[in-house]
Amino acid sequence: MHPDPRRLRYLVAGLVVLALVAIALWPAALPVDSGTVGRGPVQETTEAEGRTRLRDRFVVAAPVTALARRLELEPGDRVEAGQVLVVLDPVAAPTLDSRSRAEAEARLAGARAQLAAAGEDRQAAEARATQTATEAARQQTLRQRGLVAAEAAERMGTEAERAAREAASARFREATAQHAVAAAAAVLERGSGDPTVRAALELTAPVAGVVLRRHFESARPVQAGEPLIEIGDPAGLEVEVDVLSADAVRLREGMRVELLRWGEAQPLAGRVRRIEPGGFTKFSALGVEEQRVWVLVEVTSPRAEWSALGEAYRVNARFVLREKQSVLRAPASAAFRNDGGMAVLRIDGRRARLVPVHSGLQGNGWIEIEAGLQEGDRLVLHPDRELEDGARVALRAGADD
Repeated sequence: MHPDPRRLRYLVAGLVVLALVAIALWPAALPVDSGTVGRGPVQETTEAEGRTRLRDRFVVAAPVTALARRLELEPGDRVEAGQVLVVLDPVAAPTLDSRSRAEAEARLAGARAQLAAAGEDRQAAEARATQTATEAARQQTLRQRGLVAAEAAERMGTEAERAAREAASARFREATAQHAVAAAAAVLERGSGDPTVRAALELTAPVAGVVLRRHFESARPVQAGEPLIEIGDPAGLEVEVDVLSADAVRLREGMRVELLRWGEAQPLAGRVRRIEPGGFTKFSALGVEEQRVWVLVEVTSPRAEWSALGEAYRVNARFVLREKQSVLRAPASAAFRNDGGMAVLRIDGRRARLVPVHSGLQGNGWIEIEAGLQEGDRLVLHPDRELEDGARVALRAGADD
């Protein structure tokens, strides 16, 4: 007996309709972005905005009342130690009375005491710089022989660089103190009543540097103590950063810093030089009262890399609180809270599988994976709330990491 062709057609049509209904009701695969579990560094950081400043600067002031000649130097001009900066033509100065002379002599004695202290500081700083340089060279030799870890040798090299900068600052302070002694002595000399002391007074640069600011340009009378010109050494540039007090307690002197958005794509290397012991109150852009602390960061990158950086330039400082090298890590955007812990959605074929994970450090877009995943696993990035365990997924074109 042959099947009825009409019934066969109805049966086929029914099966087709059922298939179409099943396809229509079948949940569509959700398009997702994906990232891969791999190995690399993970850093826990905090970031704040700061600005550059010169660590050592010197303000040349008029030691006596006089007529200042026209200033030829301009901001940015390079000056050498001992170079004449300003020439003062003395005016008739009254003879110092006993009280004024006693005050001038006391200032001179104080300046000489500061000079002696600055000299001792300079000697100590230079001795430390010599010692650390010798130790850094020894560490490098041991490193080449494989007897010392590379990190230890690099740390010692950084310490030697810091000691060299401290010695340079100490020499700057000593030269400044010498200039202060000369200025105090000039006050006594000009007020001695000796009519022969009428020669022009030349104010020289205590150290080599760059003119930062001039307080006058044309010839004019100036009063004793009035600032005339400022000089400093651009190589002694550092960054001052105001950090939230809650973050400042986690910082330590010597901690590594990355200086970002200073004008070039490549970040500069730095280290925390000092954390101020006292904080201050500051209102945020939203009007929220915050307690903040000044943190000083020294730039450790070679000077040639940031020679265009000047004073009062904006810089962002990223403080590296903790870091690990070559650990199993996953994109932080793949992890989310789940049942009091962390979890990810791993892509198995065309399905998303919920996988609890044990995490460690997190920062800079990565999260350390201590357990739960393997290198090479593919994960869903920015998982949607509707995406559940076992849901069908489809990778977006070109979506990875």
